[in-house]
Amino acid sequence: MDTPKKSPPNIMASYKRYLKLQCNFSPNTVEAYLSDVSKLMSYLAAEGLTATEARLPHLQHFAASLHDLGIGAASQCRILSGVRSFYRFLQMEGVVADDPTELLESPQTGRHLPDVLSTEEIDRMEAAVDLSKWEGHRNRAIIEVLFSCGLRVSELTGLRLSDIYPTEGYLRILGKGRKERLVPISASALAEMDLWFAVRRQMNIQRGEEDYVFLNRRGSHLTRTMILIIVKQLALEAGIRKTVSPHTLRHSFATALLEGGADLRAIQAMLGHESIGTTEIYTHIDTSTLRREILNHHPRNIRQTET
Repeated sequence: MDTPKKSPPNIMASYKRYLKLQCNFSPNTVEAYLSDVSKLMSYLAAEGLTATEARLPHLQHFAASLHDLGIGAASQCRILSGVRSFYRFLQMEGVVADDPTELLESPQTGRHLPDVLSTEEIDRMEAAVDLSKWEGHRNRAIIEVLFSCGLRVSELTGLRLSDIYPTEGYLRILGKGRKERLVPISASALAEMDLWFAVRRQMNIQRGEEDYVFLNRRGSHLTRTMILIIVKQLALEAGIRKTVSPHTLRHSFATALLEGGADLRAIQAMLGHESIGTTEIYTHIDTSTLRREILNHHPRNIRQTET
């Protein structure tokens, strides 16, 4: 193996710049990738190795150690994905001659079909909002925008007034990797936002927060945690027993589109998925609906009534 050109600390600093500037990842994503590599570095250090000295067996033992620590399969896959990204970077920079992760396998996680909400359940959540409170119209608008536009919670918290094009009926969304996309917004969602804006105009908004759409009582933009609390509380008050999060509304948006006949590629574009494979999970949800229809209506499956 060639002599490493950089010491490990410099490698990490270079990798961080690569994630930020070339990959254009968000700060949260950059920190997640660096955390994954730090786990590997700590493991290798205990074995008396550096990242440039590691071979496939060492990485396989590292992967096994994640399981031994009780880390779930999905989290193991995410960590190993970060490790692969790091070694691709090292090879690209000429720090290592070969990528030792090429044959590194991830654990099987199976395919998780997410919970979805029906339109009736969404309506119940909105009906549970107490409009006598100042935040009532804000919370209704949050539910309607999440369900009507399929936004990620980070996209909702970062939504700005300058991103709304009501005449054209679109939102400009800055998604993962800081990639922009245009997402159609329904008339009902725009109407709910207008009701919230009437309240918002009366607020004392903090400097630098003026362009954010959704604000807390102190005039600052809402956090991801606050959105989660709002959604969970409304689901509870609506009597919904499913595990509900902001992401549930995104799943519900995609599933409703697919069941309504929307093209999978169009759904991929609206969700901002990099790969069609990520979007294809919704075909499994729709397939379950199709199976139910076949069982209910195909002549070979209809039970013969007794005469």
